[in-house]
Amino acid sequence: MNSVYRSGIACLLILFCAAANAGPDSAHKLVTKECRRIGAKLGSVSYKFCMARDLQPSGGFSVDGAPILIKEYPPLKGRKPLGRVLLIGGFHGDEYSSVSIVFKWMQILDKYHSGLFHWHIVPLLNPDGLLRDHSQRPNADGVDLNRNFPMPDWREATQNYWIKTTHKSPRHYPGPAPLSEPESSWLVHEINAFDPDVIVSVHAPYGLVDYDGPKDAPHKLGRLYLNLLGTYPGSLGNYAGLQKQIPVVTIELPYAGIMPTPKEISQIWKDLVKWLTRHIPSPPMAGKPHQDTEPS
Repeated sequence: MNSVYRSGIACLLILFCAAANAGPDSAHKLVTKECRRIGAKLGSVSYKFCMARDLQPSGGFSVDGAPILIKEYPPLKGRKPLGRVLLIGGFHGDEYSSVSIVFKWMQILDKYHSGLFHWHIVPLLNPDGLLRDHSQRPNADGVDLNRNFPMPDWREATQNYWIKTTHKSPRHYPGPAPLSEPESSWLVHEINAFDPDVIVSVHAPYGLVDYDGPKDAPHKLGRLYLNLLGTYPGSLGNYAGLQKQIPVVTIELPYAGIMPTPKEISQIWKDLVKWLTRHIPSPPMAGKPHQDTEPS
């Protein structure tokens, strides 16, 4: 096993243990600190708005030690959910809107969660990339997290892409080894533990819907239409969509620094929930109305 990978896993396990042993006061302090930083960075997510989402430390940490926060919307008593959905924002630190819109969708779920799905939501996977003076796509190690996931012949495939296609662009550096980064290692742990039926990953600024994996892709979410970008070496779509056969829906918002309108935020969400309802196979409990979106 690669020594960088071993050391990364060892550090991750230490951080998991530290988080597991932290009491509620310590967890609250972690969340409070991160919400203050997020509120100072994002104009559309204030400190109070962030705190109102009741996020929790996931046990994962960034390179610089920032907690990766998560919100669970669990199954409700007497209601079997259709399936499990993992929603991720902030893969890349310079895609502000991908973080903000996930916070807005959590606000919808805080009001309308009915148990239709079991949600795990990570609004900001790459806190070090976002919460620095000059936000950047990669993490604090300069690694593009969306090129750091394992695949057969990882080194050859990612190096060929990075060198020949991007001409060694620092924005797309895949890292020294698969899962060399604590953020990507944590996400693989989360995927294996939660075992989602669908993964939704939010990015910007291509203004489209991308897709990897089995089943039918969503044709349209709001004003964003399906336009397959291809599957890149070391990407989440390659790892989860192709290798693990978990549908990965990638929502590419039109702008990295400008939020969609409230109406569009709502419409993308409604269309996503409709698609999930049709494409996650477990049937709903008979006679139970369901609404994980805003009423029409």
